Amino acid sequence: MKKQLITLMMLVAMACTPLFAQTTASAPRTKIGYTNVDFILGQLPESKKIENELSITKAQLDKALQDKYKEFQEKLDNYNKNGTSMADVIRADKEKELQSLQTSTQELQRNSETSLQTKYQQLIEPVLLKINNAIKAVGEANGFLYILNSDAGQNTTPILLYVGSEENNVSDLVFKELGVDPTKVVAPETPAAPSPAPKAAPSTVPKAGTTPPKK
Repeated sequence: MKKQLITLMMLVAMACTPLFAQTTASAPRTKIGYTNVDFILGQLPESKKIENELSITKAQLDKALQDKYKEFQEKLDNYNKNGTSMADVIRADKEKELQSLQTSTQELQRNSETSLQTKYQQLIEPVLLKINNAIKAVGEANGFLYILNSDAGQNTTPILLYVGSEENNVSDLVFKELGVDPTKVVAPETPAAPSPAPKAAPSTVPKAGTTPPKK
């Protein structure tokens, strides 16, 4: 009885071996690709346009801020020079005007920085969406289960810590999907987030009712 049971088990094992081998051989291989979104972004014509638009906007904001600061400084100098000879009511009015102008200058500075950041996001989001759609199209057309971003961003740890082969680097396929010749790409120049507007540092406004400093 024991010999019959062993023989039966061997027969079952022999019968299952070809089926297991066939199943393993026919199992689809998981394809995982990767690319670098920042690299792709830096090669697109839209990248240069974004830089140019941000530069123009920043120059306009900088000039408005400098004009504001210049106006404040001129009025402050005039107050310091002539304040002692002003009637009390006029001097108080000038001090109120200076305080209001100082507040307005500081508010313009804060709003300029926010405006640049907002404009950058507005310009970059449609381009990133375009890249994402191209990556999705490449993934679907080439049977990739996942396509990872090899660079998680500035000052961050890359998602791919080791790449043994460039075989699954889909960057060239994405470039073609975007209408860019991959043989003509150069070193990436990712458009940086706009730098803050220069900080104005207006002099302290004298409080109303105080005697202005003599020169």
